[in-house]
Amino acid sequence: MDIIIGIIMGIVEGLTEFAPVSSTGHMILVGHLLGFEGTTRVTTFEIVVQLGSILAVVVVFWKRILNILGLSKKETDDQNIGKLSYIHILIGILPFFLFGAVFYDFIKTLFTPQTVVISLIAGGILMMAAEFIRKPSPTASTLDQVSYKQALGMGLFQCLALFPGFSRMGATLSGGLLIGMNHKTASEFSFIMAVPIMAAASGKDLLESWSYLSVSDLPLFISGFLTAFIVALIAIKFFLALINKIKLVPFAIYRFVLAILFWIFILN
Repeated sequence: MDIIIGIIMGIVEGLTEFAPVSSTGHMILVGHLLGFEGTTRVTTFEIVVQLGSILAVVVVFWKRILNILGLSKKETDDQNIGKLSYIHILIGILPFFLFGAVFYDFIKTLFTPQTVVISLIAGGILMMAAEFIRKPSPTASTLDQVSYKQALGMGLFQCLALFPGFSRMGATLSGGLLIGMNHKTASEFSFIMAVPIMAAASGKDLLESWSYLSVSDLPLFISGFLTAFIVALIAIKFFLALINKIKLVPFAIYRFVLAILFWIFILN
């Protein structure tokens, strides 16, 4: 049964972590339906499967990550355009870490179904607004065209993801569109920013939960980790291939539907 739950939850994590639909909301809802909730074991499992999703990003963007770290020759679309560097990433993740550190205790109190419902709706409204307000001619159509100012702007929007259910991807994609990126560039920049943020957050939580791990939990954790990694690997490539075509409105509508499901199954 542990392996079955691990696979199901791994699929949910892999499909939703990097889509603008709130992986937190889906994990809570599916966990509730499976009776898999409310224990330290569940919390630790969620950390482990998130690490599987992070590994998928590293695999998809390994060449770009090596470029950013200066471990391989950088390739740009135009030699006259500023190259994406680790400085862009640092600028992008700094606001999230600062806000997260200052308001850490407060943020922990927000992990309630009510907050998730509000965040799902608010995030959906932001995504729809971003689609209608965005610039028709983006100034950043590739990663190598992203400016420091745009990196900071996207980092500030990313702070909205501190509210459970808002979705880091939904916040950053909306922000990227509003500050002059196209859908694919905003998605790719968001994916790359996710690596240090999620690795740091998951690493911290895993160290705090380490004492709760036991050998008997290995089938659950391994099945969840591997499933999340494989599914996220497929989902990322699929998402990047489609995002410029389908835009954000369908995801926003889906969030509203998910909020209704939350209201029915969790809050009532």
